[in-house]
Amino acid sequence: MNNLKIRRTGIAVAAAVLLPFSLAACSDSSSDTAAAPTATAGDAANTGEAPPADSVTGDEPFGPACSGVPKEGAGSFDGMAKDPVATAASNNPALSTLVTAVKRAGLVDTLNNAENITVFAPTNDAFAKIPKADLDKVLADKAMLTKILTYHVVGQKLTPQQLDNGSFTTLQKGMVTTKGSGEAYKVNDSAAVVCGDVKTANANVYIIDTVLMPK
Repeated sequence: MNNLKIRRTGIAVAAAVLLPFSLAACSDSSSDTAAAPTATAGDAANTGEAPPADSVTGDEPFGPACSGVPKEGAGSFDGMAKDPVATAASNNPALSTLVTAVKRAGLVDTLNNAENITVFAPTNDAFAKIPKADLDKVLADKAMLTKILTYHVVGQKLTPQQLDNGSFTTLQKGMVTTKGSGEAYKVNDSAAVVCGDVKTANANVYIIDTVLMPK
């Protein structure tokens, strides 16, 4: 009988000693389990995987003349992206001669209502290369002016990569050729792109330093 009491007492003591260690072990196990998702999330964040494609633009306007585009307002890159191409051009001071020509040719609505086009847009300096008497003559001849202006428009949105070695039909039905790479491109071997890949609501615009003449 005494032996039985001693044995029961021993078991009780052992249980009392072991119980805290058991609870501590369970507690550590629970903590490890709860912490696991956090560790996994941290691992995922540090995998070095590239961010989603839509978070990397990679197609910003490029070229030396881009620095002259207003930083804010309707004539800025962000502002131009909200307007159709003729309206967007009218807000860019460097394209005022082109805008005057487009208005005289009656092409504002045509360009604004077109979908997915590319415009090779001559700067004011490009028009200034033409002798004034010749330019005045062209501006006064609506048919000739329309022919020249529509020669600067392609019926699809062209990416810089497509300009590497391209040949495209214009709205005037003639052909323009493009060559180059990186941020250096020429159109018809004569006009350099000085600010490229400018987005408007309905067009990609490549601002050029020489007026193109239909072939």
